[in-house]
Amino acid sequence: MNSFRTHNKGDDWVSRIRGWARELGFSQIGVTGVDLSSAEPGLSAWLEAGWHGQMAYMAAHGLKRARPAELVPGTLSVITARMDYLPSNTPVGWQRVELDRSNEPTQGIVSLYARGRDYHKVMRQRLQTLCEQMVMELGPLGYRVFTDSAPVLEVELASRSGLGWRGKHTLALNREAGSMAFLGEIFVDMALPPTEPVRSHCGSCSACLDVCPTQAIVAPYRLDARRCLSYLSIEHAGPIPEALRVPMGNRIYGCDDCQLVCPWNKFAQTSKLPDFDARQQLVEQPLVALFAWTEDAFLRHTEGSPIRRIGHERWLRNLAVALGNALRVASSDDQRQVLMAALHSRRAHPSELVREHVVWALAQA
Repeated sequence: MNSFRTHNKGDDWVSRIRGWARELGFSQIGVTGVDLSSAEPGLSAWLEAGWHGQMAYMAAHGLKRARPAELVPGTLSVITARMDYLPSNTPVGWQRVELDRSNEPTQGIVSLYARGRDYHKVMRQRLQTLCEQMVMELGPLGYRVFTDSAPVLEVELASRSGLGWRGKHTLALNREAGSMAFLGEIFVDMALPPTEPVRSHCGSCSACLDVCPTQAIVAPYRLDARRCLSYLSIEHAGPIPEALRVPMGNRIYGCDDCQLVCPWNKFAQTSKLPDFDARQQLVEQPLVALFAWTEDAFLRHTEGSPIRRIGHERWLRNLAVALGNALRVASSDDQRQVLMAALHSRRAHPSELVREHVVWALAQA
């Protein structure tokens, strides 16, 4: 970071940064300071409870996550960014459409955010471009860009800067745009005036808690990631706990249920960027067809996608669970035979992880 600096025209700079950001496809920009000390007790309790599961990086950085000026020395302000990600062709009543996908057990459900290009790539590139624009206009600037890529308390920073409030499902909620958005941050060595936070508007609603397939939202604002289907299907490297396999249903990458039932998401906005338009091979696709992908096919279909990060082995693990769940409720002998044939095709797979889940799935017949 460069030396500490301040600008008398801070409000004007923030306004100009917002303008540049809009041109780059960002939906909202906020600013907050670096004192997150009030968030430290909650972070410590979450880590001590072990609710971060196998995400060792969460614990490795400890309270540095709540101390931006320690993470990046010299940081005086944090610029926060929101980018809506619903595909441009999202239909009216999309929440109901998505919820109904769980009633099609032989089709795989990929979380909405993962159907297009990897948001890490999109956000990071555009945040970097925004920083370059700031340097051109403001002069030398020390900065560092983050997009779900380092020990940063993203929702806390978003809440403090007015991008929204922390919903009971622990995600950032916005009155005009719901929660279907990505978050990013720029740590800067410039003192900018903070933008006003907004108060919570969850009220007495408990829809997200009630719908969670595994009761991972153990209380309002408290998530046990070890039970969350997004964590289990993406971050978790080993076997899916048997007690949580049936609740996975046909969700093969991520889970949107808590967002789909949130009343505020009726205001969710579609993206202005084609990057987040859904790839045809990831929507309404038969589990059997997805399970048949070779590793080469998996890599080809997931090029530039966030799904690639889990690898072919975990992809097959997730699909085996979904096939087992479909097998349990198969509506005909013909359908049952198709599902079993698919599973038997991987019965001797080199991966013990895949074989274990195939055996479990076949036992659901």
